[in-house]
Amino acid sequence: MNFTALFQNTSWDEVKASIYAKTAKDVERALAKEKRDLEDFKALISPAAEPYLEQMAQISHQLTQKRFGKTIQLYTPMYLSNECNNICTYCGFSFDNKIRRKTLNDDEIRQEVDFLKERGFNHILLVTGEANHTVHMPYFKHALELMRNDFANISMEVQPLDLEEYKELHEAGVYSVLVYQETYHQDVYKAYHPKGKKSNFTYRLDTPDRCGEAGIHKIGLGVLLGLEDWRTDSFFCAMHLDYLQKTYWKSKYSISFPRMRPAEGIIEPNVIVGDKELVQLLCAYRLLNEDVELSMSTRESEHFRNNVIPLGVTTMSAGSKTNPGGYVVEPESLEQFEISDERSVEEIAALIRNHGYEAVWKDWDRSFVRGKNDESLSETTSF
Repeated sequence: MNFTALFQNTSWDEVKASIYAKTAKDVERALAKEKRDLEDFKALISPAAEPYLEQMAQISHQLTQKRFGKTIQLYTPMYLSNECNNICTYCGFSFDNKIRRKTLNDDEIRQEVDFLKERGFNHILLVTGEANHTVHMPYFKHALELMRNDFANISMEVQPLDLEEYKELHEAGVYSVLVYQETYHQDVYKAYHPKGKKSNFTYRLDTPDRCGEAGIHKIGLGVLLGLEDWRTDSFFCAMHLDYLQKTYWKSKYSISFPRMRPAEGIIEPNVIVGDKELVQLLCAYRLLNEDVELSMSTRESEHFRNNVIPLGVTTMSAGSKTNPGGYVVEPESLEQFEISDERSVEEIAALIRNHGYEAVWKDWDRSFVRGKNDESLSETTSF
């Protein structure tokens, strides 16, 4: 049984009702456990858990230090193209936005790569719009060939691909693939994606299965926070993670927490996710799963990112640009979304060090630290 079959047997409305019916006793029971399950996760993301945020943060901090030590891996996105065939109502790259489209050529890729290498990055995330006529497998493989020797870790966030194509990317040196379902609310998914291949809900839902079958080392999941009820969407994402870990146990996994940000021509959020709620969600994931990597991007504000470092985050982006050629080639090209934390790479690295953590540029496994300097979390959850 793949995840789609499991998903189709689970009701959005029933899950939502179950989450909102959780009580303080359910939360306390979940907090008292050493090993938590999806039913506990419901309790931890429920409104009933809000008074327990400080306790959740303390446990999250302890579990993260036990598993990952005091390290934060740094990465940056590199946008190769803003061409896209999809209409997505929340994205600046949407096909119906009348913008100048840009896809980097060989020389432009080299300029961007050289700039990022000079700033110390060894972990890069390649991002494109979904335009099969221009940013396709031959383009991806050629771009990877141009930069494969420059980075120790290359991740990709591109359109969902077929199984054989993921096998090719794996062979070409791709370490990680990120694919966000955006929302697991199938009934309204089509309204957010009215045109393009992305409108195929099931094909996208099956994508992590294809990544797992292809042997991709790490698979990244997430939902776009703000489209639908964040608690219910996050439960389905956690259920997806649970299934994948049991099925493709050789792969690693990461969760990202993108909140909707301003961009050209996009809709307003359907649901507002506040800072406290995002902290609650981050901690709930850590309490559910000690091994999953949790990533926080420059979508979030300086204040928020300053405070979440001790709470369970293992990966952060820095100095990000969300437009193709944004670092050197064409800084004024259209962004996919506005970033919030505009501090330089050096400032983010200093911030991490000031929290008593190590900023890791290459592979956190090589700087694995256990049980050092386990400070109190007093005042860290002042959101």
